[in-house]
Amino acid sequence: MKSHSTTLLLLGMAAVVIGALFVAGCTGTGGSATPTPTQAPSTTVPTATTAAIGTPIATVGTASSATTAPATAGTFVSNGAKGKISITGSTTVLPIAQALAEAYQALNAGADIQVSGGGSGVGVQAAGGKTAEIGMSSRDVQDTEKAKYPDLKIIPMARDGIVMIVHPSNDLSSLTLAQIKDIYTGKATSWKDVGGKAQPIVVIGRDSASGTREFFNTKIMGTNATVSTMLEKNSNGGVKSSVAPNPGAIGYVGMGYVDATVKALNISVNGTGIPPTVNNVVTGYYPLSRQLFYLTSGDATGLAKDFIDFTLSPDGQKIVEEQGFVAITRTA
Repeated sequence: MKSHSTTLLLLGMAAVVIGALFVAGCTGTGGSATPTPTQAPSTTVPTATTAAIGTPIATVGTASSATTAPATAGTFVSNGAKGKISITGSTTVLPIAQALAEAYQALNAGADIQVSGGGSGVGVQAAGGKTAEIGMSSRDVQDTEKAKYPDLKIIPMARDGIVMIVHPSNDLSSLTLAQIKDIYTGKATSWKDVGGKAQPIVVIGRDSASGTREFFNTKIMGTNATVSTMLEKNSNGGVKSSVAPNPGAIGYVGMGYVDATVKALNISVNGTGIPPTVNNVVTGYYPLSRQLFYLTSGDATGLAKDFIDFTLSPDGQKIVEEQGFVAITRTA
């Protein structure tokens, strides 16, 4: 019996040990939840990875859209010139140069191009006097300026047509050059004098530094002085914004400034109204056609040369036309 009791006691103790081991095993399984911290990073990592990948994709997309315009033709490759240049002068050329500078800087991150207006006279002086790397002009350089700045280089970069603009309510569709001259000399003071309704004419023009005014005077005014009541504006935008709200007003701007806020008049020649279209400007059929220019002192080098090359490339000339002007390379 004692032996039997001892056997039973040993069996009981074995059962306790086995039970304890079983419980420890269950606890160990719960402790094997050590993979759980591993799985938590595993869940977090995909999230972090997605965010990290997503960010560069957005950045690349932004950069791509910024260079879409010049990349379309894909013909221009920058020489990678670094540094800063200044471009100043004609307010007609101003929006073209600003758009070109923005597109060029997207291609060449090391370039800093500062563009400002002031008028063609300012552009000639700045280029000739080397206070700017590139000058802008909407008129021909005068003989006196060529004599003063013998190293001046003249680079045609676009075509333009000076457009006579009036308030959208004006019922006229065209004027002759003689009628325009009568208005700007003060001979015609009412729209009735040139075939319109009885309403006083408000004459708006450009300031004395303007290449557009000089071209206008050469083509239309000759030696005749403008009427003393003419309102002088220092930019094409200033002329347009003054004409737009005034039913009696007339002004003149580069063709790239014409929009729905004003009405563009045709120029009547022998009874035919000639509109300021691209083809008419290219062929010179439109009477107030002209070229626009860059100016440099001597041959451009470095960043200035690369920017001018970009302007004259297919990519640059596309931007010229996107601004409402005519590519210098376009043929009829």
